[in-house]
Amino acid sequence: MRKKLLPDQQTDSYIALARKYRPQTFEDLLGQDALVQTLKNAIQAGRLHHAYILTGIRGVGKTTTARLIARALNCTGLDGKGGPTIHPCGECENCKAIAAGRHMDVLELDAASRTGVDDMRELLSGVQYKPVSARYKIYIIDEVHMLSKGAFNALLKTLEEPPAHVKFIFATTEIRKVPVTILSRCQRFDLQRLSVDTLEGLFKKVLEAEKIEADIEALQIVAKAADGSARDGLSMLDQAIVLGNGKITYETVSDMIGLADRTKTLALFENLLEGDMQKLLSNLHEQYQNGADPSIILKDLIEITHMITLSKVVTSAPRDAMMGENERLLCEKLTRTTSMSVLSKIWQMMLKGLTELFKAPNSQQALEMLLIRIAYSANLPTPAEILEEVKNKSFIPEQRPVLQPKVQPVVQVHTQNFQTPEKPLEAPKKGSENNNSILSLDDLLNYLNTHKKLMLLYALEHDTHISLFENGHITIELKEDIAPDFLTKLKTVLTEATGVTWQLDVSYGLKGETLSDIENHKKEQDKQQISENPLVREVMKEFPNAKLETVVRTETQSETLEDTQEDLINNFEEEE
Repeated sequence: MRKKLLPDQQTDSYIALARKYRPQTFEDLLGQDALVQTLKNAIQAGRLHHAYILTGIRGVGKTTTARLIARALNCTGLDGKGGPTIHPCGECENCKAIAAGRHMDVLELDAASRTGVDDMRELLSGVQYKPVSARYKIYIIDEVHMLSKGAFNALLKTLEEPPAHVKFIFATTEIRKVPVTILSRCQRFDLQRLSVDTLEGLFKKVLEAEKIEADIEALQIVAKAADGSARDGLSMLDQAIVLGNGKITYETVSDMIGLADRTKTLALFENLLEGDMQKLLSNLHEQYQNGADPSIILKDLIEITHMITLSKVVTSAPRDAMMGENERLLCEKLTRTTSMSVLSKIWQMMLKGLTELFKAPNSQQALEMLLIRIAYSANLPTPAEILEEVKNKSFIPEQRPVLQPKVQPVVQVHTQNFQTPEKPLEAPKKGSENNNSILSLDDLLNYLNTHKKLMLLYALEHDTHISLFENGHITIELKEDIAPDFLTKLKTVLTEATGVTWQLDVSYGLKGETLSDIENHKKEQDKQQISENPLVREVMKEFPNAKLETVVRTETQSETLEDTQEDLINNFEEEE
């Protein structure tokens, strides 16, 4: 970290850390390796683009990077003969003037305060004139997304074909608000959010240069609270130095940020899982009295939920190195005792509760209500767990568990085919391999299904009763309202499939059952037989309002219902 002050910083007035330790070289830029390498290659190859746009969150160095690029392009070296370089000397007149913000060929515009088309025209009026003392005339426009539509339009032509001596550098935090016509004319660099480790290293260097002592835990808190922004972190560090009277401690930073005590928050999460409401509310009230912000407490709980879930999924999680001893012990304990379904439920409820917290008139009360709701609902058994309990204990009535789910389910059974009383005519089975010769009713139905003659198939199943089906001869009863062309289509299909003309004995008015009626009777018999099974009766007792909804028949038949108990248990579903 360079401690050398810029010319305009050599005064007796105090300079904020974020300004005092602003990067002076590309090596000082943190976490922007891709940008530095791209610029280095471009300068070495002489392929300098005429426009760059830098985007990223606040405080990652967009404006600083723009000034560094301006210095790199205009540095002449101490002898005044140097060319563009990725390592500007910082000693030549161009470097000093640009760093101090007073170079007449490097123009900085704050687009937030000069948004109009007239401002842009005024700025661009000098584009055609060559630089006075620098190699390139450089226009740095900060927060470029604030420009009006007219200002962007005024910029387009110049941006597309600028003079060789002009370079544009734009900076923005809202890249989506910049028109595509502008973006397509620029080289884009996305400045990365700084990691906690990177920020912590920066703070250590700054405090070492300032000769100020600090607790490691305090620096970690500031680094997390900075949320990837070096400027935010250094500003908080500035405040902590003043508050701690020259020394930064964990307690000072916690009080300053309104941070919840991490140890107490870990205990709070454990109380939540145990359902110990007295300890939970007492812990929460104590943290609130000590100045902890309810929203920060909730965000910490969300982070803890993620941390434990990650530890449960990946035993050697990469975050282990960043965990404190208390966090590690809690993870080891709760990953063994807490199911993934409970953690997922807590995560979803907390995320939803975070929105509620900001809408509530009293955030503390909202947090209390949220945690109470989670404590009472997170450990409720899932439908699969309830059915597993019923399965294990349903044949011992005196030991049945008392279950109180919030919703009474509709039991939906998917089971195998069971024996039923014989009928004069069995419903057909799909899947016959013989489609070239029709020897039975099954073959006919299968042929119709295979050849996509679905209207004829539907009419045959729902509007007819066939009492005789022999090779070349059918006795059939038809509904009065059956389609007029049904018989014609049926004869045509039979002739096409078999090559012979079939004899049809037809009468109108159904006296027997249709194929669909036969199938429905079988399903009702299956449901009746299933409902008499001891396992199903036990399930019905646990869910008084439950009902047997459907039975899905499969090709494989079973002699007894007991053979399909596992299938029954796995296919119960709750009705919402």
